Amino acid sequence: MELQKGRPLTNEGRLEKEIRTYDLLDSVGVEYERIDHEAAFTMEVCAEIDKSLGATICKNLFLCNRQKTDFYLLMIPGDKVFKTKELSHQIGSARLSFAGAEDMEKYLDITPGAVSVLGLMNDKENAVRLLVDEDVLQGEYVGCHPCVNTSSLRIRTEDMFGPVLQAMHHDMTVVKLLGEE
Repeated sequence: MELQKGRPLTNEGRLEKEIRTYDLLDSVGVEYERIDHEAAFTMEVCAEIDKSLGATICKNLFLCNRQKTDFYLLMIPGDKVFKTKELSHQIGSARLSFAGAEDMEKYLDITPGAVSVLGLMNDKENAVRLLVDEDVLQGEYVGCHPCVNTSSLRIRTEDMFGPVLQAMHHDMTVVKLLGEE
């Protein structure tokens, strides 16, 4: 795995949603680094990638309420345990559960295993609310997928939650999860 600066030299073999991600980042003028790798489906594989990236490893969880009327993208440190009750209370929502793959594709144009904050660029109706654990904001860099799980990006945290988030026309709600067993 080799860390490379910016977008790939060619779009060959890349999905349109990945190319749109690079277009967005380039249009905002944000610097980023990229690693191409085999598909990453587990946190263990992601940990190895993030070690190469030198970025905060995040779990990106796509959640919804029982009625499937409210959708959330939660970013938490990879080593933190998620407890729905703890989060539900903070955001004033009824019980939360994992949203299905069909909703993930509908709102974020992302498939399971590739969930990323950058998928919010595809949420033109702002149907998904971004929730970010305060610990994610402490690192210098954040690591995320460019809407596919065969590449990973390293972006300055201040850029991701500043100009990039603004360009996607979303804001965030900072939450504090204890993540204890």
